[in-house]
Amino acid sequence: MRPYSMDLRKRALEDYDAGLGTEAVARKYRVSSKWLRDLRRLREETGQIAPRKGKVGPKPKLAEHHEQLAALVQEKPDATLEELQKRLPVPAGLSTIWRALQAIGFTLKKSSACG
Repeated sequence: MRPYSMDLRKRALEDYDAGLGTEAVARKYRVSSKWLRDLRRLREETGQIAPRKGKVGPKPKLAEHHEQLAALVQEKPDATLEELQKRLPVPAGLSTIWRALQAIGFTLKKSSACG
């Protein structure tokens, strides 16, 4: 879900500051009263009303092992994902290793046997 616009945030707080109650502002702008209370608290605590930057998701499993993974690939550039999997210090699926390699900047090199 996308955060509410800055314009909506400003208008809702202006109406609240002008004396309109929390429930009335929430009904007027079709937002929850909890959202409005949280927005007021955010403004009070930080002086800001912009949406907070949230976490994108969990930290990748192999994020702490990128250097080691890169070293393994540089040692043996033609290593398969299965070979890398066996040499890593932590258990990880092949797709996890593949995503880590992409994050590091490695790309798939097809051999001439692939056609």
